[in-house]
Amino acid sequence: MKHYTSQNMLVHADFDMRFTNMLARWEGPAHDASILGDSLSRLDGLQIPEGKFYLGDAGYACQPGILLPFRKTRYHLNEFSPRHRPRNAKELFNLRHSSLRVTIERAFAALKNMFKVFDQKPFHTFDTQVKLVIACCILHNWILGWGDDEFFDEVVTFDEVETGHGVNTCDNDAWKEKRQEWADAIWEARGNTTI
Repeated sequence: MKHYTSQNMLVHADFDMRFTNMLARWEGPAHDASILGDSLSRLDGLQIPEGKFYLGDAGYACQPGILLPFRKTRYHLNEFSPRHRPRNAKELFNLRHSSLRVTIERAFAALKNMFKVFDQKPFHTFDTQVKLVIACCILHNWILGWGDDEFFDEVVTFDEVETGHGVNTCDNDAWKEKRQEWADAIWEARGNTTI
């Protein structure tokens, strides 16, 4: 538990590690599902195009447009190796999901390395902290587009967030079935390809 006000935010990044959408204004203890629900309910919030999806972590409920890993199934890259290959469709799906999710972790690592203010205990008001994070994300995107940056070589991984924080969520059965179909298709198509 932190003894100062921290921030939890919803951020989307593309494969070039640019932040494409962000909702920053929630205090640290806020549950991911609450923040996502807020973003989806806003007129200017997250709009998921038909037939598209965003990767999400296990802190969200399974719902259309948010593609989650399978719970209670190996997930993190360090849990797999040539000797510990995926044993079924769910594990292979989670391995591929985790491989893609590294992009957001790299973007956050670069942001934190670039702006050391995030390593310090915040002394600004919460409203100023929110504006500071938004400004740093904008500068991060600008540097990616116009400047060279030595911070993007480092890869940092983060621990998975536990679920069950008292937030009422409801998995969408149809979306869970779609995820299972994709996992089965990936498993069937694996053939002799490397993982």
